[in-house]
Amino acid sequence: MNDNSRSIVFFTGVSHAIVHTYELSIPILVAIWLVEFPVTTATLGAVVSIGYGLFGIGALPGGVLADRLGSRTLIIGCLAGMGISFLLLSLAPGVVTIAIALAAWGIAASVYHPSGLSLISTGVDNRGSAFAYHGMAGNIGIAFGPLLTALLLLTFDWRMVARLLVIPTVVAIGYALTTEFDEAAAVTADGGTDRSEAVDDTEPMSLSTFLVDSRALFTVGFALAMAVVMMNGLFYRGMLTFLPDVLDQFLPPITDYIQLFDPDSPIAEEFTLSSYVYVALLTIGIGGQYVGGKVSDRIPSTTGLAVVFGSLVVVTVAFVPAASGGLVTLLAASGLLGFLLFALQPLYQATIADHSPPGDRGLSYGYTYLMSFGIGAAGAAIAGFLLSVTTTDGTFLGLAVFPALGSFFAIVLSRRGRSTHRTDSSPDT
Repeated sequence: MNDNSRSIVFFTGVSHAIVHTYELSIPILVAIWLVEFPVTTATLGAVVSIGYGLFGIGALPGGVLADRLGSRTLIIGCLAGMGISFLLLSLAPGVVTIAIALAAWGIAASVYHPSGLSLISTGVDNRGSAFAYHGMAGNIGIAFGPLLTALLLLTFDWRMVARLLVIPTVVAIGYALTTEFDEAAAVTADGGTDRSEAVDDTEPMSLSTFLVDSRALFTVGFALAMAVVMMNGLFYRGMLTFLPDVLDQFLPPITDYIQLFDPDSPIAEEFTLSSYVYVALLTIGIGGQYVGGKVSDRIPSTTGLAVVFGSLVVVTVAFVPAASGGLVTLLAASGLLGFLLFALQPLYQATIADHSPPGDRGLSYGYTYLMSFGIGAAGAAIAGFLLSVTTTDGTFLGLAVFPALGSFFAIVLSRRGRSTHRTDSSPDT
């Protein structure tokens, strides 16, 4: 990997980690907002859904803007927008301002994935390794971003923590502004054209072309794959948004097991064991992503999806009884949940690749992020509503509908694929 590629990989990796650090610090803060502000879980779930929804909805226009403005410019704008949003969040006097700040964060963050993936695909000579490093960096943000937030909350109030989370963003922007790299190095090296020659910035993208490409993309198989992705997104967001608060209902005080600090100290007052169990769950998810990727190389991805979704139904239904059984069973259930939840990602990504043409792969992943992050954001509102009208057990039973439907769609897609294969391979009569 040459210097240009290393610069791009480092820039996109750090940016990817920052995006997911912000994304998954929000559930940690939700548990605090429920105590600090006079708000129900239903209201706060709807507020969080606004930001998470815009995070997904902006993926399609984000991809178009990346082609027009360049990925570096758009990623810098993304980082700046997220930083400003969290500064606004730190000043929030109430839930309305929190909603505005999270909405601004969602709009800014939405452009990252199409921009970052586009930059790697056009600027890095060894794309496979670059995508692997990029994914690993995102996993670091997913797992250790909430840990950083929880650790900072031991010393600072949540408003100061929101401000401190802006610092990595400022550093990343400084790096981007002082480092030179060629966004189209891999394209020109392959004999293609650079960005300025490939894109005519004076002509707007044709809506008719976009609609034609979209209609061609949405075969029955691709539509079923989108249904699978949507079920994953709804379950992912619905499960993770209030999970720290739910875990807090079942976890005993840490001093029941070990004496970390004086029970009357300020640190003891701010320390919540649920935040660290939540972080551990997300960390185990890194292993789930690795295993899911390996499984997708060895068996049909739709088969893997059906099995993992089905397993998630069992774990979700059994979660509250397991959590009520004590610390050991709660930790076991949490570990299984984290492992299975993140094992889905490489499986559905492989499924999308199997059911979309290479020429429309970028558009297909734009729709994927729209379904997973955009429509999937409604899962937070659904979970918040369920928690406000029923018990925690009832909420988990309701959320179990999503992986059940995901398994069903995956089975239908798998059977349709086998049927199509038999038809294509049968001799003419």
